Amino acid sequence: MPSKYAITVKNLKKSYGKTEVLKGVNLSVERGTMLALLGPNGAGKTTTVRIMSTLLKFDGGSVMIEGHDVSKEQDAVRNVIGLTGQSAAVDEMLTGRENLIMMGQLYRLTSKSAKARAEELLERFDLVKAANRPLKTYSGGMRRRLDLAVSLIATPPIIFLDEPTTGLDPRSRIAMWDIINELKKGRYDNSFDDSIPRRSRPACRSDRGD
Repeated sequence: MPSKYAITVKNLKKSYGKTEVLKGVNLSVERGTMLALLGPNGAGKTTTVRIMSTLLKFDGGSVMIEGHDVSKEQDAVRNVIGLTGQSAAVDEMLTGRENLIMMGQLYRLTSKSAKARAEELLERFDLVKAANRPLKTYSGGMRRRLDLAVSLIATPPIIFLDEPTTGLDPRSRIAMWDIINELKKGRYDNSFDDSIPRRSRPACRSDRGD
């Protein structure tokens, strides 16, 4: 019988030289739920997200994502996650539509499927009118919406959002949280790191694992 947990982290440790960044983090995320990692700057939130998304090696403990060991099965883990980092992972010179289609093809979707998925996401994130504009003309809120759309191109069951509202004005922040809450009502397990607890329940406080 498969575990009810999509993500399980046990005694996670990470150091840079003599500086301990994570001192034994433990957390579990059930399928179909949203978890916010809350804490001050330097608490290890982004480090934890980067480890769970296979971007950073760790020194001790274990991390399981949908039954896959992050330390041994990186490719399998990458097949079941989407990631929106603190800075946009999109091409400034391409249009919004072109960015989505390109990412779909990188995820090995057929050309037809990539185009269809791009249209679906443009509609979902209210980017249809800007779809044919170069990304460099987008506002901050539009860029973040597109970045989140890119992380969903391959319909992953787990999404990592690392401070998804960084740099947004209050109205754009509220709009982004509305989108995230809509995702929660769907089929995704959202594990993300942000500083606003109002819309992010349940929460897990991070202070380097102490």
